[in-house]
Amino acid sequence: MTRFKLTLEYDGGPFVGWQRQDNGPSVQQALEEAIAAFSGETVTTFAAGRTDAGVHALGQVAHFDMARDFATDTVRDALNYHLKPAPVAVLRVDSVPAEFHARFSAIARVYRYRIANRRARLALDRGRAWLVQGPLDAAAMQAAAQVLVGHHDFTSFRASLYQSASPLKTLDLLEVTRIGEEIHVTARARSFLHHQVRNIVGTLKLVGDGKWTRDDVAAALAARDRGKAGPTAPAEGLYLTEVWY
Repeated sequence: MTRFKLTLEYDGGPFVGWQRQDNGPSVQQALEEAIAAFSGETVTTFAAGRTDAGVHALGQVAHFDMARDFATDTVRDALNYHLKPAPVAVLRVDSVPAEFHARFSAIARVYRYRIANRRARLALDRGRAWLVQGPLDAAAMQAAAQVLVGHHDFTSFRASLYQSASPLKTLDLLEVTRIGEEIHVTARARSFLHHQVRNIVGTLKLVGDGKWTRDDVAAALAARDRGKAGPTAPAEGLYLTEVWY
């Protein structure tokens, strides 16, 4: 039995998310069908992050076990062949020890949210960034973001319908930077609550357009009430960029 670690990128637009569901195609389904087509084996894949519908990945990590052993380059090339035409690419394949687990061995996950801050509509980046046409103050967003760094109860920033065991999370990094007409929000933590990054971005957008202040973000965090924070930013701007082990 060989355990393979995959590093993947994908466009989340056509998918209902990473995880297999009955209501549409998933990244997990596409990958497992490609593995079966290549090897004849039926396997279950496990991912570092169960990205939602419409969320993209530049560095998703998954693993699976196969009875047969193959060269890692052979696995990569075969999977990429059988994944066509799905917008999923296997960037790298590694053989890993049996104790490696894509989800539970991870020590950090990095997400980036892209805001296109311009008047013109999106052509090339349609479905891959959140278009905000009014001016945003990235410096004010960065200052307010620092309120959320550290170990906190993030009840105000988690999806109300999907409650994890605990709302306590440690946000190691939250950085807002402007690059031309784009604003990037980068977040790093060992793990995240459902919709946490998108809810944070939606709140910081209120700061960027002058409706909220840093103190308002602090008050929303302290309230521990989803209704006190900003709206959920659209899925299409969010990318899982990296997983640390």
